[in-house]
Amino acid sequence: MYKPVTPLLAADTIIELIDYPGRPIVLIERANPPYGWAIPGGFVDVGERIEQAAVREAQEEVGLDVKLIALLGLYSDPARDTRGHTVTAVYVVEASGTPVAADDAKNCQIFNLNELPELLAFDHGLVLSHYKTFRETGQVTPLPENLV
Repeated sequence: MYKPVTPLLAADTIIELIDYPGRPIVLIERANPPYGWAIPGGFVDVGERIEQAAVREAQEEVGLDVKLIALLGLYSDPARDTRGHTVTAVYVVEASGTPVAADDAKNCQIFNLNELPELLAFDHGLVLSHYKTFRETGQVTPLPENLV
């Protein structure tokens, strides 16, 4: 049977810490290339729902149990990941507690939106700009223009 060759599928989480003033977010410092700070996430396993992968990856990378709040958007630019074409679903989630770096996270840190690190991995600068809009207006990621 023919199987199409398709992009890899990932799930990422913007973790809002609800028990901290201002609901800061958690970023991880990647231990593996591409290096930089990133929102927690990873690849979806075969047989796993994307939402389950998002929850699992948050637990594996920063040790937090999360509650899904919204699907911020899908990011599919073939150049967004230097390792190859990867599509990700980015969820806004809530958690409480203190994150701890684990799995392939070298470090994790809590950030306010106006104090983000300069070196962000993948297209997470774009993702976080969309998240800022979501926090301000409640609107999810706009559809890309001029693709047809």
